[in-house]
Amino acid sequence: MLAGAAAAQTMPFVVQGDAIEAPLAGLLGDAARGGAVVRNRESANCLICHSIPDARERFMGDVGPPLEGVGSRLSQGQIRLRVVDPTLLHPASVMPAYHRVEGFTRVDPRFRGRPVLTAQEVEDVVAYLATLR
Repeated sequence: MLAGAAAAQTMPFVVQGDAIEAPLAGLLGDAARGGAVVRNRESANCLICHSIPDARERFMGDVGPPLEGVGSRLSQGQIRLRVVDPTLLHPASVMPAYHRVEGFTRVDPRFRGRPVLTAQEVEDVVAYLATLR
């Protein structure tokens, strides 16, 4: 569980195995909002590294795995952990931790002291990715 002043900017969570089973702050995610977060090239910028099954999207990345089928491969708890902080699974991960505020260097001033994605946005992204079967 997170602790300390920096944790006040994020929601506490418990890692169980390779997942965060409980939704952050008990929030329900909305898949439509999550799809918008995933497609937003200013904040989450998921498409710089991943592709999604949407022919309308251009210029998607291939650094990370395609997100098509992720809802079949991973549980919502597993997806949640990978969005919150993938370095908890793979310390050398190049994927950003979207819901962590401590332990970074050279942080964009817009995000200093706060997570890239709020707890609600994390839950929305989880809801959207879970639909990709």
